[in-house]
Amino acid sequence: MDKPVKLLSVGAFTLDTILRLDTLPVHQGKFIASDGVQIASGMATSAACAARRLGAEVSLWASAGDDAVGDQLIAEIEAEGVDCSLVRRVAGARSALAAILVDAHGERIIVPFYDRKAQADPAELPADLSAFDAVLVDVRWPGAAALALNAARANGRPAILDADTAPLEVLEQLLPLATHIVASEPAARIVCGQALDPESACADLASRTDAFVAVTGGAAGSWWHDRSTGSVRHVAAPRIKAVDTLAAGDVFHGAFAVGLAEAMPPEQALRFASAAAALKCQRFGGRLGAPDRAETLAMMAAHWPGD
Repeated sequence: MDKPVKLLSVGAFTLDTILRLDTLPVHQGKFIASDGVQIASGMATSAACAARRLGAEVSLWASAGDDAVGDQLIAEIEAEGVDCSLVRRVAGARSALAAILVDAHGERIIVPFYDRKAQADPAELPADLSAFDAVLVDVRWPGAAALALNAARANGRPAILDADTAPLEVLEQLLPLATHIVASEPAARIVCGQALDPESACADLASRTDAFVAVTGGAAGSWWHDRSTGSVRHVAAPRIKAVDTLAAGDVFHGAFAVGLAEAMPPEQALRFASAAAALKCQRFGGRLGAPDRAETLAMMAAHWPGD
């Protein structure tokens, strides 16, 4: 690359309290954590930080309260090198919080809180999006996501939707606006039917849109619809021992967005994303485990020799 690509990430901005336990609780009581961190995070925010570590120039468009938590969130993400000048501060609103439990196998329970006042739809875009090479949105701030996807398409830029678990009406609002949809398996099932496997859900989702479609399945890898052949293809995930899967999907989406902005072919961008997400899963601390570019390229070379 002659110069870094520019990426806009739109959506969730939360203060996460992450606690590590041997096993996730199945009954009420008190449980002593073996480790813990408190960090600024959220889907779009974690994706933004991951993309920055991979070499992109990244701006975050999110919404926070005018409280001390909001001050802390912005300070932490700016320290990661992400531009937070577009973050909206809402007077009298509370910034978002999340409590997260992670077990010894890397699985987790996530309980977020979003103040509706902070998440109110924005009236307009915060900036001219023509300066960005790609736009990535999540499903946590739908009003902003819709504006950003429409603007990206109008400017001929990749308009990438991180389609994760959300109400069906939110997914149906945003899916038609994206040029690229990367859906989690649960989100694909919400849209296409609970009984479908990821490969079938990918084909079904692709039949409903003219966008690029991929469905992620964690350690099982990802499936994407190749419109040139009319078939669904599989990208295997690198085999690793997971320590913490929290934010793995966000790192995946951030890396995929960087790949698209750099004009990587779709399958190569998915491999780039898979490598970054696998490396993240080997480290505790959510988005703090996101890798740099050299690590990610080394993982790609090891897992897909000659790519």
